[in-house]
Formats: sequence, C-alpha cells, structure tokens
Amino acid sequence: MLRKLLIRNYALIDSLDIDFDEKLNIITGETGAGKSIIMGALGLILGNRVEGKYVFNEGSKCIIEGYFDVRNYALKDLFDEQDLDYEAETIIRREVSSEGKSRAFVNDSPVTLQVLKALSERLIDIHSQQATNQINTEDFQFLVLDSVANNAATNADYTKKLKAYKGNVSALRELEERIAQSNAEADYNQFVVNELESAQLIENEVEDLESEQRQLENAEDIKRGLLNAVQSLEEGEQNALQSLKESLSEIQRIASYMTGGDDLLARLDSSIIELKDISAELATQEQTVSVDEERLAFVSERLSTLYNLVQKYRVADVEALIGLRNELSEKIQSLTNQEAEVLALKKLVETSESEVQKAAQKLSDSRTKIVPQIKKEIEKTLLKVGMPNAVLEIELIKDQPFNAYGTDKVSFLFSANKGQSPQAIHKVASGGELSRVMLAVKSLVARSSALPTIIFDEIDTGISGEVALQVGEVMQSLANHMQVVAITHLPQIASKGERHFKVYKEDQAERTLSRIEALNQDERVLEVAKMLSGSKPGDAALQHARELIQGE
Repeated sequence: MLRKLLIRNYALIDSLDIDFDEKLNIITGETGAGKSIIMGALGLILGNRVEGKYVFNEGSKCIIEGYFDVRNYALKDLFDEQDLDYEAETIIRREVSSEGKSRAFVNDSPVTLQVLKALSERLIDIHSQQATNQINTEDFQFLVLDSVANNAATNADYTKKLKAYKGNVSALRELEERIAQSNAEADYNQFVVNELESAQLIENEVEDLESEQRQLENAEDIKRGLLNAVQSLEEGEQNALQSLKESLSEIQRIASYMTGGDDLLARLDSSIIELKDISAELATQEQTVSVDEERLAFVSERLSTLYNLVQKYRVADVEALIGLRNELSEKIQSLTNQEAEVLALKKLVETSESEVQKAAQKLSDSRTKIVPQIKKEIEKTLLKVGMPNAVLEIELIKDQPFNAYGTDKVSFLFSANKGQSPQAIHKVASGGELSRVMLAVKSLVARSSALPTIIFDEIDTGISGEVALQVGEVMQSLANHMQVVAITHLPQIASKGERHFKVYKEDQAERTLSRIEALNQDERVLEVAKMLSGSKPGDAALQHARELIQGE
C-alpha cells in the first residue's frame, strides 16, 4: 500500500508530504486547488510519460517519491524477474529535469518506464471518471470474470498453450508453402540435374582440357622444336654432347698438372650424363606428341559444352556447376523427407490444438461457474448505493475461435429500472449510474485481485444525498480489505474517511502554491460542513457534519 507520497518542485507544488492511512483516505478541495496536480505527480511514479512542463522552479529538478509497503502482496517474484532489489518498504522515485528529461528508480536502481508500469499495475488501481467506459470493453469484462474466478494460473496455462499451438500452425503453414514452391520448381530442378549429370562434370577439368587443347593446336611446332633440340644436343655434326666430350678429353690430358683438375673432370662428366638424360627425355616427348585432329575436335567440343553450361546457369566455373547440381539434387531428395515432416507437424498441431481446447474449456467452465456469484455481489452493492431494481446480466457465448480469452465472448448487459430489458451498459446507464456500477464492479475485482491500493478520482458525478452516503459506505467497507483513496466533492463520502486531506491554494508574494494538509477532528467537521453549506457554515451544518462523521 501507499504509505507516503513526496512531491518536490512540480507544477504549482514546491513541496508536499502526504502520509496515507492504510484504510480509507479522503482528499477534498475546491476545483482548481491542485487535486489533479497531485494525481498527475502520482501518475509519474506509476510510469506515465512526461508531457508538457512540470517544473515549478527551473533552477531545480522535479522529484516525486512514493513509499510502498509491499510485504503482504507476493511481489518478490516480480522484483526478481525485473532484477530489482526487494524491500518490504519499496521506494519509487521519478526525477524530471527542467528540459523535460526524466529518470525512474526503484529502490535506487534505475528502471525503464516499462518496468515501472509492470510494478505499478500490481500496486495501485486508479479509477477516474474517464475510466468508467472501461466496463464496456471486452478486456475489462474478462478481467472481472477471471479475477473473481481466480483464473491467473489457468489464463497463463492457456496463453502458453495457445502460443505453442499458433507456433505449430505457423511452422506447418511455412513448410507447406516451401513444399508447394519446391513442387512448382521440381520439374525444372530435375531437368537441370539431369543435364548436369549427363555432362559428367569433373573438378579442374576445364584447366586440364585447355592445357591439352593448347598442346594439340601446336603439336607440329612442338614436335619440330623437340627434334631440333635433340639434334642440337646429340645428333648434329657440331652438337653439345660432342663438344663436352672433347672438353672432357682435353681436361683429362692436363688434369694431373693443374690444381682442381679432378673437380673439373667430375663436373664435366656430370654435365654429359645430365645432357644425355635431357636428350633422351626430349626424344621421348617428341614421340608422344602427335597431330590428332580428332582429339582436338573432341577437346574443343567438350570445352564448348562446359563453357555453355557455365554461361547458361550464370555461375563462375565448373566447380560451381557441380555445387548447383548437388544443391538441386538435395532439394529433390528433401521433398520426400518434407512430406514426412508435414505428417509429423500435422500430428503436433492436432495435439496442441487439443491441449489449447482443454485449457480454454477449463477457463470457460470456471467463468460460467462464477457468473452467478458476480451477478449477486454486484447487484447487492448496487442495492446499497440506491439502485434496488438494477439487474446485471453476463452473457458468455461459447465455442468461438481461439482468441486471447479462450473460446468465449462476453457481454455485460444492464438495466437500472423495472420492466427495462438489460442492454449494453453504455446504452442505458446515466453518468451517475455508470459511476455506481463501476464502483460495484471495481470493489468486487479489487477484493478478488488483492491489489494493495485503489484510488477513486472524482467518480461521484451524478449522485448526491442518500446515494452518496451509500457510496461512501461501500468505499468504507472496501477499505477493510485494502487501502482506498477517494478524491471527492461530496460531504457524504468525505465523512467516511479514516484520514482526511484538504488541498488548497496559498497566494504568496510572487506566485500561487498548492498545499495539502491532514485535518484533525475539528477541522474535518468544519471542512465537511463547508461542503454541505458553503464557506461559512452555520450551527446546523456543523451539527450535520458531526453526525455524518460519527455515522449517526
């Protein structure tokens, strides 16, 4: 629950400290005194975005702090989930600079607005006049049913199973689309594979064929060159081997007379042997080279085939053609495997659909079971607040397609008068009736959801007299289960508070400030009397105020 609210340098507020009671807190004040400013400040620590200029003194930043007692509300898991330090008294702080930049903290740890909202939704429910139309929305109507039915775990289970089912359906759809596309491409893919397989592609074949083609095209020149080389080395009248042999003979003759002669003889002898080997190899090479026009035609045709395939399929080389062939072969083969995957996924979809259906049915059954209790409790509260003939009907339409709420559709129908058929609430309820219906609904939901705090922000539009008194008593009763803060203009409601705060304006030399003070018993009597009869209440108004506060 909200223990304390500190506001510094915000709008018309220079500094306010508000210590709240754990039960019913009343906030009153003239129109424009600053009640909405206090709610705006509270909204900032609940995660609302900074809009407009809030800073009172541009030389300082705006600071809002809320002190919350969270020990009895099972929030530790949420703190752990958001990686926050859990403290029994949790402090939420929002700082806004004069430029409008803001920072948020929970127990001095910086947090995003998303985290702040996630936490605040578990701490405070603010109900204002603008929120009355919530009751017409399907979201809110299911919230009422599921809160009273205690369906949090069941809802989580359904949501988890629905997500798994949708994931399986999506996977099946994607696989079927891929198969359909593959089937459409299958004939073409098979044609490509057949053509590439019939080409009997070999890695590096182009390089080998191009080398062979160059040799075949120049065969006569190659043979002539090899023959000339052999002749120059060994067969001509003046050949290299003969010259080396003559040199060897001369060196042998003089070797014994010179230094290093034996080494020179050895080197000449080695050169003769090497040249003989080269000459023999050249002769052998010359024998293997032939002018083969038929082979040349084959090689040229083979190269042309490979070049055409590379160009046709727009790849870089034969190796890429081999990769394309293998890839398409795998696609063709995978069609058989994908059909098996489809059967497996269809079975998974059927299984997950059955699980979602069971979870949805469990939700629907629990809602159906709780409807009479909700109807009874709300109509009982409406009787207390001056609507003895009010009827609330809750229609559950079952067996709908899966949606966020299961397989149900819900509709709240309302009638305030005898003989009037229940219809959609917004069509038949006045502003005052809407406020009372919403009070009854919120009271029931708040008790069921165990929220620490609920704030009623001027929801007393359109009511007065005895009805207002009954509305105050409902709030007072609700405060036995949770903390309630009510901002009101009605003395009947104001008289029911455990603690009463008055918001007022104070004119200083250069500016006007909003102030708030907690009233003692005599001040409460005076304030309620002013709400009854004006700024100068008489004895009758004062006595009436005392009676209201004392519950007489």
